[in-house]
Amino acid sequence: MDRADVVHENFKRRVATGDFPEGSAPDGPLSDDEALAVFRAQCLSRNLDRRSRKMQAAGQGYYTIGSSGHEGMASVAGALRPTDMAFLHYRDGAFQTRRSAQVPGVDAVRDMLMSFATSRDDPMSGGRHKVLGSKALMIPPQTSTIASHLPKAVGAAYAIGLGKRCRPEHAVLEDDGIVLCSFGDASANHSTAQGAINAACWSAYQSAPMPLLFVCEDNGIGISTRTPKGWIAANFSQKPGLKYFHADGLNMFETYRVAQEAQDYVRKTRKPAFLHLGVVRLYGHAGSDVQQAYLPKSVFEGWEAQDPLLHSARLLIEKGVLDASAVQAIYDETEAECARVAEEIAGLPRLQTAQDVMASLIPPARPNAKRNGPSLAQRAEVFGSDFEQMKTPQPMSRLINWALTDLMLEYGELVAMGEDIGAKGGVYGVTQKLQNRFGAHRVIDTLLDEQSILGLAIGLAHNGFVPIPEIQFLAYLHNAEDQLRGEAATLPFFSNGQFSNPMVLRIAGLGYQKGFGGHFHNDNSLAVLRDIPGIVIACPSRGDDAARMMREAVRLAREEQRVVVFVEPIALYPMRDLLEEKDGMWMTPYPAPEDRIALGEVGVHGEGPLAILTYGNGRYLSTQAAARLAQEGVATRVIDMRWLAPLPVEGILKALDGAEKVLVVDECRQTGSQSEALMAMLHEQSDLPHARIAAEDSFIATGPAYAATIPSADSIATAARALWADQGR
Repeated sequence: MDRADVVHENFKRRVATGDFPEGSAPDGPLSDDEALAVFRAQCLSRNLDRRSRKMQAAGQGYYTIGSSGHEGMASVAGALRPTDMAFLHYRDGAFQTRRSAQVPGVDAVRDMLMSFATSRDDPMSGGRHKVLGSKALMIPPQTSTIASHLPKAVGAAYAIGLGKRCRPEHAVLEDDGIVLCSFGDASANHSTAQGAINAACWSAYQSAPMPLLFVCEDNGIGISTRTPKGWIAANFSQKPGLKYFHADGLNMFETYRVAQEAQDYVRKTRKPAFLHLGVVRLYGHAGSDVQQAYLPKSVFEGWEAQDPLLHSARLLIEKGVLDASAVQAIYDETEAECARVAEEIAGLPRLQTAQDVMASLIPPARPNAKRNGPSLAQRAEVFGSDFEQMKTPQPMSRLINWALTDLMLEYGELVAMGEDIGAKGGVYGVTQKLQNRFGAHRVIDTLLDEQSILGLAIGLAHNGFVPIPEIQFLAYLHNAEDQLRGEAATLPFFSNGQFSNPMVLRIAGLGYQKGFGGHFHNDNSLAVLRDIPGIVIACPSRGDDAARMMREAVRLAREEQRVVVFVEPIALYPMRDLLEEKDGMWMTPYPAPEDRIALGEVGVHGEGPLAILTYGNGRYLSTQAAARLAQEGVATRVIDMRWLAPLPVEGILKALDGAEKVLVVDECRQTGSQSEALMAMLHEQSDLPHARIAAEDSFIATGPAYAATIPSADSIATAARALWADQGR
């Protein structure tokens, strides 16, 4: 027999016979009415779990990771406000069923069953995935990546305090609100969880407001791996800056009391707390998990004997709130409701086409995004001595700095954060003076943890800010790429566009730093970014383009709620000269603040029949190669893609009009590079002969050989000559 049916029959039999597990008394502030509401939510969650398995068996449902054994979370939901944002563990169905009853117009049973059935009428994901979540309930949807939601919960909690200091136009979190983040005991061991909790403690230790309640639901096992007894308490009870609470999650009264104490502490002190909730796991990890294969029968039968619903029934009867028949009536009523609604929704339509599925990859534009351009006098005051230098040619790093200054001056909801970006002004000086101009609350020096930086950005976006996080080097992104892939990029997809976390992620990257740092600081691979659906990737090659593109990137984030990755070629930050020493040809004056380069707009330099299609450092080197080729009578046009994702196909094809041959120049590696997509596009959509030159499939060395594996002006010129001379192509 399915263990869900075993637990179901055991509950009915033991309530009828009065065979309840022993436990503590029903003490605490939980009122009779709230106790009834919590118990009903627990019964709904239990029967939704059981119904999901029956739906799957009938081919009508697709989700069976249940919440049974974790029904104590209904008491936690009752102790909080429904306006407190909650980032939930995937076993928190009881939290959602209780909160659903607190918000008028929400039907927990229908909503969750439509999600189980992947109905396109599912009010959260529109049939894309089974996720706990609801816009009305302030529960952003979560994927199942282990612990990946903790960093953004830290960011959202920080955003509450920051919102009081500089209120964003689209703020949603209350000034005295708190954020809840729940997870399992196994997830607590993940580096993401450890980093996020450390970041919360690090902030609180410095008296930064951090109204965050962590809830660890400790059932003692992660799929098949047992958690050492006492490990969670030993790990988290003595952390500096983190207040520890413990409750028996099987006792709805105790859980409510301790959750009240914990949320009261967080709400009053604006410091984080850790609620350690003892629970049990029923049914195994998921419907496909046969726990009999790896656990002695005595273990899971012991958990089943401690069924939280049996404990709740005992407590309600002892307190005189219900008798056994009333307990059974509520359970039967919720079971019948789940069965009835499941039958009603069985035939509802599901997503069918690729277009249906992809409709929410890009979030809807934000309505009424106001523009508040500063006056000339305001700009002069903020820029100070820099203001007089704007008409003289400058390198890229300074023009990006000025673009950020103008944007932060215009939009008070822009907040920058990253390692060393404040007092130091960044490793390469790109953010110099920004903290002096706008304060430490808008230019935030973070701890050295990329997951926490991106989590801070995602969380701030949940409260209406437009974050501009910085990853110090492209290679360092790999420590945190799941925050982009599994969280930021998926949020609009899994919420059907109801939630979004726009940002402009600045990354100093790519190769060509002379002899510095090897592959840690010369990372010429963008493959990890290119295949993330929905994000925009920008890569400027000269200072004037960088300023204009940064303005478009902020517009995309602010008005269209997009996630934009702005890759800044480190080697071009200080570049002044192009063809010979002190010619100053790679510097430009600062473009007027209203000038920008639109998404998909490519740059074309020259009109020759030999087109060189490139980006970033490739444009700089190709421009040098083009000058040499011109001396040989070969006229070229250098096409700068500027935007790497989505690939600006229309702009590229238009720029190729009149060309006769195309050389693709890619500073990234041959495998997984932009050049692969460009060659495929040219093959499919153009008759022009084409070839490519890309970096070797190698890491970059330190020292004199730093450029040995990547294209150079010489190798580009050589490849161009060969392509132009090839009469057979």
